[in-house]
Amino acid sequence: MKKISALAALMLCLFVIHADAQTLTSKWNSEATLSVPEAVLLDAKNNVIYVANIDGKPDSVDGAGFISQLTPDGKIKNLKWVTGLDAPKGMGLVKNTLYVSDIHRVVAIDITAGKISQRIDIAGSAFLNDITVDDKGNVYVSDTGTGKIHKIVNGKAEVFFESQDIKSPNGLLALKEGLYIADFGTGAFHKLGWDKKLTKIGTIVAGSDGIVQLEKDKFLVSSWYGEAHTITASGAVEKVLDTKDQKLNAADIDFDSKTRTLYVPTFFANTVAAYTLGKK
Repeated sequence: MKKISALAALMLCLFVIHADAQTLTSKWNSEATLSVPEAVLLDAKNNVIYVANIDGKPDSVDGAGFISQLTPDGKIKNLKWVTGLDAPKGMGLVKNTLYVSDIHRVVAIDITAGKISQRIDIAGSAFLNDITVDDKGNVYVSDTGTGKIHKIVNGKAEVFFESQDIKSPNGLLALKEGLYIADFGTGAFHKLGWDKKLTKIGTIVAGSDGIVQLEKDKFLVSSWYGEAHTITASGAVEKVLDTKDQKLNAADIDFDSKTRTLYVPTFFANTVAAYTLGKK
């Protein structure tokens, strides 16, 4: 029993990293029955977590991808809630419609019916990745392959922004003041005002993936390789999670500000991991 307790204590230490009194503590892990989970999205109104499962290679057009539903405590509610996608990634919710990026298109899902209601092709796209929505219900999707950010209004897509300063946009977060962008290749973190003025806030690490807001002027950005960092509006960066040694990726995350729970899809480990974020 002493050996088991010592091992448990060691594992807990591996999953808790202190950074200026900010901590992430392991809360729960889902069963490893997911299949290459790339993104999670909490739907607090319906008390469910959506999980985008690639179920294959990230660029395979094979119809194998699917969306799962988890309960807020990590139990599998419906493993294959919606099927027939290729390699689903980022998600965004507008009223009763869940938008999901799917390589070359964005798929709209009616969450009441649990069925695909529309497939929106993005002309010239290469690798559609993250999705965010603004307060008007507009949908934005990053194309990590072309460097473009597209906007979908009333079911139609258009190029919203592209710049030589952003090589491979991945994570997106739309807020009142503008669009925050994490670059997968360079790790750069930018703010794009709604007036299209681009401001570099700082640099995190390569593999930058999902973005969540923790509080005003403070964000948490995951790195697909298995890290998460906080970054402030002034560009101060601190590591709060590192699971690379455990071979756990940290893909497109979500955050519940009420319970201070961070949800992390682990990609190749086929789970979603939840962590409690401690207050400073």
